[in-house]
Amino acid sequence: MKRKILTLLTSLLLLALMFHPARAQYARFVERGVVEYEKRVNMYAKIQSRMGTNSSFAEQIFEQYKKSNPQFKSFKYNLAFDRTKTRFWPQESDGTPVGFLGDDPSIDMGNIILTDLAAEQSISQKRIYEQTYLITDSTRRIQWRFTNETREIAGYLCRRANALVLDSIYVVAFYTDQIPVSGGPESFSGLPGMILGVALPYENTTYFATKVEDRPVSAKEMEAPRKGKAVNYSELITELKASLKNWGEYAQSIFKAMLL
Repeated sequence: MKRKILTLLTSLLLLALMFHPARAQYARFVERGVVEYEKRVNMYAKIQSRMGTNSSFAEQIFEQYKKSNPQFKSFKYNLAFDRTKTRFWPQESDGTPVGFLGDDPSIDMGNIILTDLAAEQSISQKRIYEQTYLITDSTRRIQWRFTNETREIAGYLCRRANALVLDSIYVVAFYTDQIPVSGGPESFSGLPGMILGVALPYENTTYFATKVEDRPVSAKEMEAPRKGKAVNYSELITELKASLKNWGEYAQSIFKAMLL
């Protein structure tokens, strides 16, 4: 009797493997490839945060904007990765103007960021208005707090982690250990797997992977950015404080965008 039960269980296991090949695919760890992200910005919330509450003229402009523009503006980015490096860069724009606040750095700056995970160093090309900076510095150390929440992103099971960066920006990240590379979009890293989703609730911005290509990456896809004024983050902060000293609270949003 025991032999019959064992034979039956073995047959059921073989059938499960034959008719559910997709499950076996997830056992393979992806160590190099390209992730495509969609960045979404809530433009209505961004504009409202700039308007204040006492301008009827600004309210009229906002209402007109809502009639001819969607609530969310999308941007496409790629992240090439291998076991030791990642490179984040924007796809070509569709040419659609952002409109009101179109040149606001907190909307999008088209950053290019090469991160050396082994050396814990990054090279970032960031543009603020007419000035482009080339920032070389150590990678940010983020104190992540892990949760039990999970969700599927681009076909990968991801676990949630939360953090506070720059003392005030709340970050929600979703990472997968099926891609054992400690990288992510922009400058977010430091988790035991690739970050496929980032939400910045109070900045009204999200990044979520839409596709993961499991393939070798080219030298061009891993090329370091080279344009811009060479600085580190300490020098950048000093320069921004001097140039934006009369901008009031609006300068804070620029600082956040440049340092994220």
